[in-house]
This record gives sequence, C-alpha cells and structure tokens, in this order.
Amino acid sequence: MRTPLLLLALTTTLSGCAGLLQGGPDLDVYELRAPDFEATRCGRGRIAQLVVEQPKTRGTLDSERIMIRPSPLQTEYLPDAQWGDTVPVTLQRLLVQGLGSYDVFGHVGRAPLGLAGDYALISEIDDFNAEVAGEETLVRLRVSAQLVREMDASIVSRGSFEVTMPAAGTKTSELVPAFDLAGQELTAQMTDWALRGVGVNPASCR
Repeated sequence: MRTPLLLLALTTTLSGCAGLLQGGPDLDVYELRAPDFEATRCGRGRIAQLVVEQPKTRGTLDSERIMIRPSPLQTEYLPDAQWGDTVPVTLQRLLVQGLGSYDVFGHVGRAPLGLAGDYALISEIDDFNAEVAGEETLVRLRVSAQLVREMDASIVSRGSFEVTMPAAGTKTSELVPAFDLAGQELTAQMTDWALRGVGVNPASCR
C-alpha cells in the first residue's frame, strides 16, 4: 500500500473561524491511499477500456485545501495542511488505482487510449470534508456516480455512496487518518459497484 506523503503529529486545533484562517503559506501535504486489493483475478475475458472521468463538484471542494465544517452553515479549511491534488483529482486517482488492480479491464485510466473507451465512470462529489458536531468530529464522503456505455451513451448503472468515519479529534494529525480510512472504504464500495455494473461479481475474484 502507498503511504501518505507526510503524516506529522501536528498540534493545531480548531478554535473557531479566526483560528482556521490563520497560518502561513507553507502547508504540509497529504495523499490518500487506495485499498490494497489482494483479489485481482476475476476469471473472465477483459473489457477493453474503462475511463474514469474527473468528478464534478462545487467550487468550495474543487481545491487542494482540506475542508472542515465547524457548523452546518460554515465552510473552512485547515490552515496547516492540504491534499497533494484537488479533491476531484484525488478521488479520480483512487478509483483508477482501485479498478486498475483487477484484471477485468484491459485499460483503466483518466483518458482512453484511442478515440473512446468502452465504459466511462462519471461522478459528482457532494461531500468530502470533516464535520464538527458538539464534541464529535466526523469525516463525511458522499458521491453519486453513473457507469455509461460509450457505444450508445446508455447508463448501465447508477450508484450513491456515503461513508462517515469518526475522527479522534480536530487536530490535523487526527483528521487525516480518518480521511484515509474513509477514502479507502469509498473506493472499495465504488469499485465493487463498477465491477457489478459490467457483469462481474467481485466475490468471484481471487
């Protein structure tokens, strides 16, 4: 499994909006990991290509910054850390890695090798943030997705996915591991769904 670029024991805590907006230009960079799938052989002929398109999202999430909501109507970012890529590119990378570890597809990538792929995975990110509710802190990831057959532009499967993961606290060093676990669970759910969408039962893979 890949490891985060940095996982430092930082001491910054959330202390309201003013505290969140403080911080210098140098931010620590973190990278989420895809699950380490051991089952890669599914015992069937390959589908030529799957294109994982970059997910869509609203402007506040289309950023490298790590979002946290101190209240339902507030959107802030951690002052001392960021992702290595924007949130949409991060999820796209996780899905490419997850689906690419199976032998179902001849090619899994961000773009087709030729003019078009056989299937396209299109998604939209609704939540990719931490939430503070009283003394509880949760990481919430929520994504809707469609699997499209390129030949006739037909939707072969739709899915909605939501993962919540408790965090130990509001320090960056406590939030990032929760994001990492939530990202792995989301990738696993979406990978299983996409495999089933093309007629593969993930339980049959080994």
